[in-house]
Amino acid sequence: MNKIRKCIIPVAGHGTRFLPITKALPKEMLPILDKPVVQYVVEEAVASGITDIILVTGYNKRAVEDHFDFHSELESWLQKNKKLEQLEQIRKIAQLANFIYIRQKGHYGNGTPILNAAHLIGNEPFAVAWGDDLFVGHTPRLAQMIKVYEKYQDPVLCGVKVDAEGAKKYGMIEGLEVEKGVYQVKKLKEKPGPEKTESRMASIGAYILTPDIFNELKTTPVRAGELWLPDAIDRMLKRRSIYAKLIEGTYYDIGSKIGWLKANIEIGLQDSAVRPALKKLLKKVK
Repeated sequence: MNKIRKCIIPVAGHGTRFLPITKALPKEMLPILDKPVVQYVVEEAVASGITDIILVTGYNKRAVEDHFDFHSELESWLQKNKKLEQLEQIRKIAQLANFIYIRQKGHYGNGTPILNAAHLIGNEPFAVAWGDDLFVGHTPRLAQMIKVYEKYQDPVLCGVKVDAEGAKKYGMIEGLEVEKGVYQVKKLKEKPGPEKTESRMASIGAYILTPDIFNELKTTPVRAGELWLPDAIDRMLKRRSIYAKLIEGTYYDIGSKIGWLKANIEIGLQDSAVRPALKKLLKKVK
């Protein structure tokens, strides 16, 4: 059985919901306390057994590449000033995984970066995680999904419970629960709204995929100039089983302003150095 050791993280999006800051700063570099959100995603992948991180970037994403590189000038300065804890901290970032960078080319849409990385995946199963979705929990989200893949040997979607409003915003998973928290997917409906689905489980933020997805992507019709991964997965569903893992943990949509603020506050309250002052501040906020 092939182990999942590669994860594609698309980071080429424009981040329009956070303009004007994302005019110069990639949305994946927005900080959650003192770390950019994409570092949390990489750390989650590594904690799930991933060794190779494939970042699909765009022309304005140099900051992402720089973040996961060594910085000799900064390291020398930290060494000289005996800031050894910070020195160790930034060196570890570059050593987290084998980092591979490719540029996104082709149609808009979230299917294109997956297809761009096909030559790096070969005939292996692999993970996909978006660079602006954050999950916090006892067991990493990707580890939960990989466990399901290892049992069923079929693609796995990341399932998140949402309310009726969420049925308007996300692709909704309809399926049969085959074991606790694991569903065999019957339909994947794109933003159907609460009137057209009884499901309240959305497909958000991550996938475990098999290499046959690449042929599906190559033949999936482009919609309004965009190639969509969910369209290819829906086509795949017609010829093989696909599962969904209802994730145990907290989901933060860092691509939205309120999601970013919520993540900073809640994760800040878990940080022993920040918590006392943050709690005092929150009590003063009217």
